Amino acid sequence: MQEQVPLEEHAAEEKLNWLRLATKFSSDGDLKGMRACAQEVERLKAGDVDAAAVNAEVALYSGRTDEAETLADQVLRVQPRHPRARMVKAGLAALDFRLDDEIALLADLIEELSYKEKLLGAEDLSYTIYHQILRRARGWLADALYLVGEAKGAAHELLMSSRLADDDSVAAELYSKYLFMRNYRQLGAQEGRQKAEHYEELLHVTPYTHAHIARSSQRKLRIGYISPDFREHAVSYFIPPLLRHFDGEHFMVFCYALGRSDAVTERFRTRRVTWRDLRGRPPRTAARLIAEDKIDILVDLSGHSQDNALPIMAYRPAPVQVSGIGYTNTTGLHTVDYFLSDEVCIPKGDTLAEKGFTEKILRLPHSHLCYMPDVIRAMPEAEYEAPVQKNGYVTFGSFNNFAKVTDEMLLLWRGILETVNNSRLIIKGKIASIDAGLQFAKKRLALLNFDLDRIEFRPFSPDYLEQYRDIDIALDTAPYNGGLTTCEALYMGVPVISMRGRTHGARFGASILTNAGVRELIAENDINYVRRAVQLAESPKLIAGYHAGLRANMKQAPLMNAQEYMHGLETAYREIWDTFLHARIRNGGEQT
Repeated sequence: MQEQVPLEEHAAEEKLNWLRLATKFSSDGDLKGMRACAQEVERLKAGDVDAAAVNAEVALYSGRTDEAETLADQVLRVQPRHPRARMVKAGLAALDFRLDDEIALLADLIEELSYKEKLLGAEDLSYTIYHQILRRARGWLADALYLVGEAKGAAHELLMSSRLADDDSVAAELYSKYLFMRNYRQLGAQEGRQKAEHYEELLHVTPYTHAHIARSSQRKLRIGYISPDFREHAVSYFIPPLLRHFDGEHFMVFCYALGRSDAVTERFRTRRVTWRDLRGRPPRTAARLIAEDKIDILVDLSGHSQDNALPIMAYRPAPVQVSGIGYTNTTGLHTVDYFLSDEVCIPKGDTLAEKGFTEKILRLPHSHLCYMPDVIRAMPEAEYEAPVQKNGYVTFGSFNNFAKVTDEMLLLWRGILETVNNSRLIIKGKIASIDAGLQFAKKRLALLNFDLDRIEFRPFSPDYLEQYRDIDIALDTAPYNGGLTTCEALYMGVPVISMRGRTHGARFGASILTNAGVRELIAENDINYVRRAVQLAESPKLIAGYHAGLRANMKQAPLMNAQEYMHGLETAYREIWDTFLHARIRNGGEQT
């Protein structure tokens, strides 16, 4: 005879099952399903705090913040440590940009839930609930830490979040974000490659082999560019040469857009280019559509950046695949054959830097990117008078993402300010647009003994280019150099001091300065970085000369020479295509 289970135990188990289902609906974004589950829990026991917590979460995601706060507070008065209600409070803090409150709430919640997970084990009915809340909390904490410039902490939370993911595609997406975030801090080439190779293991796809596709060496090559960023975006300033200055007699160009459209997108969509909108397509479907276009060389412009194309590249929809321009490090995918670089970022013979890539290095003789800003937006005139001439003191500036600013870099900046009498430093960016972010930044500087009276924080603003007229000398970040930020400073007449590192990403600034015709602004180490900044600051006439002549010189330099750039790039395309064909012949393939 079967032993009877007490009614209370039945009800408790039923309640847990409804809460688990509510948790699944939360993960799926099904708010209606969450409400239905809360009603069922309420039916089992009127006034149940868990039902109220689920409704608080629904209210949060629905934008009814007052209701969410009322319900969460109601729950926490009864159960001060209720996980779901605390997560709702963290979400409310995030919406108000109370980042200090959000970070403290999430860190406390993560510590507690991590312990509970280990204590319970996966067989416990409550495990799924804690697991999902923990995963979301880590994702939110990563976002918050990034906003306050704590890139290392954000990377850690993304890594842990990827390990908590129940779905391989979600784990791969989170791990890809982790790889992107790792670029903000020093990482050895070999270690970086090993971490990137793990990404491929998470995808579990079977690539196309292209074994029976005959390709001619005598016809036009079909080049495909794939990116989420054919729009107003940092990468878009380097895209115009690819779409406007290609050799139409020998190349056909296809664009595969993965992101939203805007006015910049419409400028890119010309009759010379075949346009495909792949937004919302699953990677497998997108890969099939690209393969049906018979693309010869597919070029990824996003790497591990947001909403990237790598899950599609993993299928190898084209027989030859390249990555570059929009990302500074290896993809880790062995289906990507080449990484686009140049003689400054990865000089010939630099085997250490090359070993950091799963791809072969496709090295251009000059710059691996070409800056064409006027296609994207109307650029303001450069101010020809340097600020030092009217102020009587030198103003340094950094408009880079503050997450790129390491403590080591801050110490160099402090050394520069202490050496250059009466100098000032303007730090401009999104971190200064948020009160909590601004306080975090000021606290970092105070801990490093900065004289905060000589520091001016400015929030992000649409007229940021005009504000370069207040800067005498821009200071680049390391090891994650500026890209578009450096180009914009130079174009606005502001000299940029950049330090050459040991990896492609850490030499980005050196490549831009070399190809803008101002290689004398490159520093080779920490001491040289401070010395060059100080020496330039002590030469007001030289600063004035840069402000008066940089834009004109830059327009004549390789960095902005679209014809020369495309000639070098298309020569490289032809060479890697010939290499592919010769390998096919050696392996018994056909050529027609």
